[in-house]
Amino acid sequence: MNSVVVHYKELALKGGNRPWFVRVLAHNLRVALAGLDVLAVRSVMGRIEVDLGSDLFGADSRAASPVWDEVRDRLRRIFGIANFSCAGRAPLDLKALAATILADLDDRRPESFRVSARRADKRFPFTSPQIEREVGGLIQEAKGWRVDLGHPAFTIHIEMLSDGAFYFFGKEPGAGGLPTGTGGRVACLLSGGIDSPVAAYRMMRRGCAVLLIHFHSYPILSRASQEKVREIAALLTTHQLRSRLVLVPFGELQQKVLLAVAPPLRVVIYRRLMVRIAEKLARGWRAHALVTGEVIGQVASQTLENMTNIAEATTMEVLRPLVGMDKDEITAEARRIGTFPISIIPDQDCCQLFTPRHPATRARRDEVERAERALPLADMVDEAAAAAAAEDFRYPAVLKYSVAQRASADRHV
Repeated sequence: MNSVVVHYKELALKGGNRPWFVRVLAHNLRVALAGLDVLAVRSVMGRIEVDLGSDLFGADSRAASPVWDEVRDRLRRIFGIANFSCAGRAPLDLKALAATILADLDDRRPESFRVSARRADKRFPFTSPQIEREVGGLIQEAKGWRVDLGHPAFTIHIEMLSDGAFYFFGKEPGAGGLPTGTGGRVACLLSGGIDSPVAAYRMMRRGCAVLLIHFHSYPILSRASQEKVREIAALLTTHQLRSRLVLVPFGELQQKVLLAVAPPLRVVIYRRLMVRIAEKLARGWRAHALVTGEVIGQVASQTLENMTNIAEATTMEVLRPLVGMDKDEITAEARRIGTFPISIIPDQDCCQLFTPRHPATRARRDEVERAERALPLADMVDEAAAAAAAEDFRYPAVLKYSVAQRASADRHV
């Protein structure tokens, strides 16, 4: 078995735009599987086939090769995939199909089994139930296994195409969502805490390419927060394949706010300054919206009044994918995607620097605008953007997929 059949779900609902979504997904698969002996990635009647140059299973079809382990690990991370399977190719003749499947079953001894068939090409003369009965009967005759159509211990999947058939013995769950690159560009304010990495992940899952922007207070504070967000950026890159992390020095700007703004309003002023700087960086990256990990009522700056005040500092759309979630829900998702262990590493975050004991929870717009008049906002934004440092991340880290190979493979889709 040297094929991987990739199934998508939401892409099938895209009507006339579906071919473009499928092409983007196929491209992402090529990038994700770079260096793993991929011969071709092609669209095949509502699914994508990844043709590999090596057998994914050895003489015992139950023993996966290290190549399959690596392929499976990478494909699980790619957005746009509903499920995928290690598969074999067989002819459309049902007897020959059954014989090919039997050769790959080896000495399996399941308590029960069934055959589940689908016809991608409805012109095939046999219906799906007829294929199941015919192929299942031949396998039952050869193996003596008990048939159980309701709750089988082992299922043999068959997909009939126009020029052959796929067969496989199980399905691996995919990451779902839409392929990265189909949803436009956004910029996410990444604090290094629990919430904002989950917000970035959720936007990536909707097909957005996410620019990661982190505000730090080095050298006033340590580099710990920068190291944390680098780890988070590297992990998120295993899903979106290419990431840019922008590190923005913010400590000196906080000191200027400290000298000019009354304590209760400082947190809101900090946040408004951050979104202005993020907007400048985002527009330079051709992003269309800002993303935050804000949740209504979670901290003092996240009351509805303060969130509105903060968003009014930018002319860009502000997206808050976590806004109605509670902390337990966000933490559970952070654990699932793997960012939680990184986020809870102790650090010195700029949000904790110069924070007043009693920040305003419902700052009035006129108060905020009056306070900002004491600050050279335009100069502060330009200064921070000019001092920002960008770092690029790739997954997989070493790409062996040449431009010529990619152009050749694109012709299969």
